Formats: sequence, C-alpha cells, structure tokens
Amino acid sequence: MLDFFKLKKLSQLSVDRGTPITDIRFAVIDTELTGLNERKDGIISIGAVRMKGMRIDIGNTFHELIRPEKAFKAESVVIHQITPSDVVEKPSIDVVLADFLEFCGDDVLIGHCISIDLSFINREMKRIAGKTIQNPTIDTFRVYEWLRTRAGSRSCFSSPMKDSELYKIATCFGIPVQGAHDALFDAFITAQLFQRFLPVLSDVGVNCIGELLEIGNPEEGGDRVGPSSQITNF
Repeated sequence: MLDFFKLKKLSQLSVDRGTPITDIRFAVIDTELTGLNERKDGIISIGAVRMKGMRIDIGNTFHELIRPEKAFKAESVVIHQITPSDVVEKPSIDVVLADFLEFCGDDVLIGHCISIDLSFINREMKRIAGKTIQNPTIDTFRVYEWLRTRAGSRSCFSSPMKDSELYKIATCFGIPVQGAHDALFDAFITAQLFQRFLPVLSDVGVNCIGELLEIGNPEEGGDRVGPSSQITNF
C-alpha cells in the first residue's frame, strides 16, 4: 500500500481561482470516529459523494467501514451505531485511505466542520506518506456563518444556531435527516446543504471558486467550533 502513496502525486493541488463555482468538481466528505481525541481515537468509516457545481451525483459515491487500531468508546457507538463486530473483518485505514484519495482525485473537498475530519485523515497520511492531503477544502459551517451576516433576512440565516451541529442546520433548510450518523449519509446531507447555499452565494456576488475558498477556509474557522457541536461528528 505504501507503493500507492509513493506513486500518488501529493504535491499541493490548486484550482484557477477565477473558475465559476458551477464548473468545479467537488468531493463532499464525512468520517465517523471512535472519539474526538486525535491521539487516542481513530477513523472507523469514510463516506463521500461527488458534486459538479450545483449537481449532486448520487451514483458517484465512496463508502467504507474501517477496522480501527483504537478502542471504541460507548458514547461514540451511540452516535454512529457502528460496533466492533461490524468492522472486525473490514480493511485497515491504510487500504481505505488509498482508495479514498483515488476517489477524491483533484476535487475540491467539502465537509461540515471539515477540520475535524482532516485532522484524523492527515494524522494517518503523515504516518503513511509523510504528507497531508493536498486538496483545496471548504467548510460548510464557515460558509453558513459568513452568509448569516449577509443574508440574514432569509429565515434559515436570521437566527444563529446554538452550535454547528449538521442535522440542526440541515433541518432548518428542509433537508431530511435520520437518527444515527452514517458517513455516506452525512456526506449526502452536507452536499444538499451546500447545494442550498450556492444560489444565496450567487445572490450576494460570490460566483468564483477563489472567493468561495476564502469564505469556507476551515483553518480560519476552527476556533468557532466548540465541544458541544463537535461531539456529534463522531
């Protein structure tokens, strides 16, 4: 598996900042974790769905359960309902990450509070390949917060959420959700949320990917995500 990462070009990926958002290909991602401690917990599932501009390609998805080296926590099992017996015969993170990188290709990555997902993915990437994932990334929660200050007259932006929890925001936008968190299902919910944001972004003059990357930069928004909102991102 190390041969794949040696062959895979892991240089910094970039996009033409003037490219219309409608022409950009995205991979909307989500992970399920044994817990939120980066040193003690691990990834047990990765899900992704592809988008091209505003269109969600529901037939182009990635979803894998992972056999973690870290112990399960009871509170995380309650959230994602994945048990040790569900993953005992599943592939390791090394195998799944190679397949995940191949799926994402040069796409712009999107996730809700994506810095959490990336922190775990990049820990494994550094261990395996000595580098982090290089795709440009967008955090839908950062986009949501930015739009609240510019589209506040719209009902779902007028009242700030108490936290960044994906399901609560999605419900406000009329997106159906279910009880247990599932990486692919949550990626699909995130894709629908992003889909709802795009017309509003266009209305306030954001039409190019360069502007959207600045608005949704997860590195600038990490301190806005509190523990109460992160807990359901297992």
